[in-house]
Amino acid sequence: MKRLIGSCLLALSGTVSLATAQAGEPAACQNVRMGVVNWTDVIATSAMTQVLLDGLGYKTKQTSASQQIIFAGIRDQRLDLFLGYWNPIMTQTITPFIDAGQVQVLDTPSLKDARATLAVPTYLADKGLKTFADIARFAKELDGKIYGIEPGSGANTQIKAMIAKNQFGLGKFQLVESSEAGMLSAVSRAVKRNEAIVFFGWAPHPMNVNQKMTYLSGSEGALGPNEGQATVWTVTAPDYGQKCPNVGRLLSNLTFTAEDESRMMQPLLDHKDAFESARQWLKDHPQDRQRWLEGVTTFDGKPAAQHLQLTGN
Repeated sequence: MKRLIGSCLLALSGTVSLATAQAGEPAACQNVRMGVVNWTDVIATSAMTQVLLDGLGYKTKQTSASQQIIFAGIRDQRLDLFLGYWNPIMTQTITPFIDAGQVQVLDTPSLKDARATLAVPTYLADKGLKTFADIARFAKELDGKIYGIEPGSGANTQIKAMIAKNQFGLGKFQLVESSEAGMLSAVSRAVKRNEAIVFFGWAPHPMNVNQKMTYLSGSEGALGPNEGQATVWTVTAPDYGQKCPNVGRLLSNLTFTAEDESRMMQPLLDHKDAFESARQWLKDHPQDRQRWLEGVTTFDGKPAAQHLQLTGN
């Protein structure tokens, strides 16, 4: 009888342990709501995240919006996370939300070797436009224009501030606000015609490979310290990692290099589907897949590495 009871207890213990191990996350965590700005790097990393989450049994929805709307969406509990907080370019925008405890930034950046500042085609740098102070000397060739990205972005706000203060003698310049694609088209046209253009550039981005470009120095911190050096961070709702620890672990694991992200972004600029490109990257880079899924489970608690499904959406 004692042996029978002992065996039953042991079996019950094993069943409880198995159930605990495979309990997964609360049902409320299954629906993951992501904010995405229309920057190719953020689109690429967000697609990678969604492919992983959906492949683990989550139901992910992306909302494309400006950074201000995304931070407000997280504050208002309409969004859960955002993979594209560029520091310092977006710091002015996000700081009020951080100070109010309405959003949470993860402890470590997803990208450490980013850069974002004004740039020119290298042939223009060879003619002498190498620093922020040089821009005004080329005002006629530049038609008094600096090409930025989407309206309301942190980069545009900082460029407008330079113009408003007549910093570097830019008081008579005009900021041309556009989408990333629109700005890159303007750069491509200028390069084909060997014309002068100053634009907002950043890495990671295939533009660094597709164009011979030079980042300007002497910014005096106007677009952030250290001549535009930047980091990229993941932002979530407060306590999201505690409420949904498995998703939180995946987000913490998702770190990248500028070189790899630039390679991830190229198919998107070639008009390939972002999700299919992410699935192909995961198939071609098992070491990344293993690193990102370390300690992560499926939604229902199974080991992620063995149960990830990379089928189409």
